[in-house]
Amino acid sequence: MTQRLDYKQASPKGFAAMLGLEQHARSSGLDHALLELVKTRVSQINGCAFCLDMHSKDARAAGEDEQRLYLLAAWREAPCYSTRERAALAWAEAVTLLKDREVGDAQYHAAREHFDDKALVDLTLAIVAINGWNRLSIAFRTPAGTYQPQHHS
Repeated sequence: MTQRLDYKQASPKGFAAMLGLEQHARSSGLDHALLELVKTRVSQINGCAFCLDMHSKDARAAGEDEQRLYLLAAWREAPCYSTRERAALAWAEAVTLLKDREVGDAQYHAAREHFDDKALVDLTLAIVAINGWNRLSIAFRTPAGTYQPQHHS
């Protein structure tokens, strides 16, 4: 598959705006490991090879257990995720899929048990960001496989 265009180069201001949202999510105070799980799961749902490559590598570089990454698509059946992670993953799926054009009360109440107002908004902004990155990468065929993670502390 050949890349259609480099969206960063074609619209530097648009890329900067997306990067601003991404940087907000990263600096929001939400746990890095949780964010990488959410980004990976959303990228699985959307079928974004570039983002799956990136976020699975970033998660492993930050110390995530590979077994948890292997099981992520079936997180509901896997015992290795905390209740907080499960709430975040359910919220991420609901916000990404928008079944019947709404996010259900069950997902909202489960998320509220683990996230205060700010954290839930920031988690939602992180989900919005990864959905945007997925759509850019899929639409313009950003090639996967060459991403190298930066050092995470």
